[in-house]
Amino acid sequence: MPTRRVGFTGRSCLSKDGWVSAPRGIWSAAGVLAGLAGLAVSHAATMALTLRVSPPVAVAELVVQYVPGVLAEKAIAILGHWDKPVLVLIIFLLLVACWAYAGTLAARSWWQPIIVFAVLGGIGLYAAMTRFDARAVDTLPVAAGTVTSIVVLSFLTDPLRVAHEDDARRAREDTERIPEQRRHTRRTFLVRASVVAVLAGAVGSFGERLGRRRRHVEMSRRLLKLPISDPATPAGARVDVEGISRWKTPNERFYLIHTAIAAPAIEPSEWNLRIHGMVDREVNLTYQALIDREITEDWITLNCVSNPVGGPLIGNAWWSGVRLDALLAEAGVRPGADAVLQTSWDGWTCGTPIDVLTETGRNAMLAIAMNGQPLPIDHGFPVRTIVPGLYGFVSACKWVTDIEVSRFEDFTAYWTDKGWSERAPVKIASRIESPRGGDEVPAGRVRVGGSAWAQSVGIRAVEYSLDGAGWREAELGTVPNNDTWRQWVATLHLDEGDHRLRVRAVGADGQVQTGVEQDVRPDGATGWHEVEFSATQA
Repeated sequence: MPTRRVGFTGRSCLSKDGWVSAPRGIWSAAGVLAGLAGLAVSHAATMALTLRVSPPVAVAELVVQYVPGVLAEKAIAILGHWDKPVLVLIIFLLLVACWAYAGTLAARSWWQPIIVFAVLGGIGLYAAMTRFDARAVDTLPVAAGTVTSIVVLSFLTDPLRVAHEDDARRAREDTERIPEQRRHTRRTFLVRASVVAVLAGAVGSFGERLGRRRRHVEMSRRLLKLPISDPATPAGARVDVEGISRWKTPNERFYLIHTAIAAPAIEPSEWNLRIHGMVDREVNLTYQALIDREITEDWITLNCVSNPVGGPLIGNAWWSGVRLDALLAEAGVRPGADAVLQTSWDGWTCGTPIDVLTETGRNAMLAIAMNGQPLPIDHGFPVRTIVPGLYGFVSACKWVTDIEVSRFEDFTAYWTDKGWSERAPVKIASRIESPRGGDEVPAGRVRVGGSAWAQSVGIRAVEYSLDGAGWREAELGTVPNNDTWRQWVATLHLDEGDHRLRVRAVGADGQVQTGVEQDVRPDGATGWHEVEFSATQA
């Protein structure tokens, strides 16, 4: 009788009519384990080569790059800073499904699972080579992981093909041997699977030891001695209301929004900045040359354009850095230039109006520290841009390495390409922080409060309305400049029952915050923040 050939080694696979078959779940498990082994090898290769991202992370960044702006906005609104981890998790689950499918295909064909792994490898290669800082070496982790998965799948499925032609004949003559053969097959598979699992874990662990780049950079960051200060919150800036935000936002609680799946880990000695384009002379700076310059420091509030009315994507910190107007003056901006194109270490870009960067009194800077400490890695270490009065997507370039003086008509920045505005000054806004929607408070005298902001303009007044009544003015905390948020407080006398509280701000220029509701897209949300709460007898 002719032999039925299946799989990588040519061994037979017997079914109920005489062919001994392994359960489908075992084939799927073999595929998943082979995929995990390949993932461990690619991760180890990434760490050993000191590359910034592994293949799955490169794919995640590719997704972020091409996802429509409206979807990105919704992801940020729903998930906040968890949007990137959730994306990586989704990609990993899709990989597991593909690996399991490849394993089931191996039960009937030697080449079909290879196609699955090759397609996955091709996606990884495309993601790796289309990144801003792509190099030929970036292909090695993908290639190593793909080859490993194919080889390991062959190794694992080899015992699942347990009979040759003679075994098939004996099985048909003595069917009582089939359960025994299946037990032997499964034992062999479990032994091999255990070996693969142990080796994959060891390789992954070895890769982690090889790739301590972020830890090394974190150590370098901690050891830096910078000529900076860390003042306490100015007297009178924080109002006395339970439940409102700290006036000075701690680094670990400062909102975090960026497109990088893995934050670049950059040694200060590796960092340099190039200022070029429509300038009289090109300026190149190392990190040491930057921090040797005169350092400026100030309180500045930053907020994200994706922040909804009353939202949490805002923070206030003490920033230290070098003024951008001085650097641009040194370069000599040529007539006709109206923008700079900032580029991050990972290729992200933003366009910033040059008149804002050079405006007298506008404290735009290349920041090196935050709240008296070198910038955290996730917030742009070693250097990022801070521009008061502009939303981050047009100004706040983390890990900045390139500033090209240009014209808006000559480039399209990252978020502009996704339908967001080319220019985006911060809009005057305010929010209620205490009470929060749905809270129960005691009836009678209650202190409520929150914050308001209009960076580069300043807040002159905050007004509130209770249950649709007229606007009344709240008390304000003090501020050291016009670039920070301003806290407000009001005392209410509440009857028992449900209540609705609204708030609006008035800028130092007399502009009253509009009540017209607008979505965050394309240049920031508008509308009055409102909360509903109830007062109960104690």
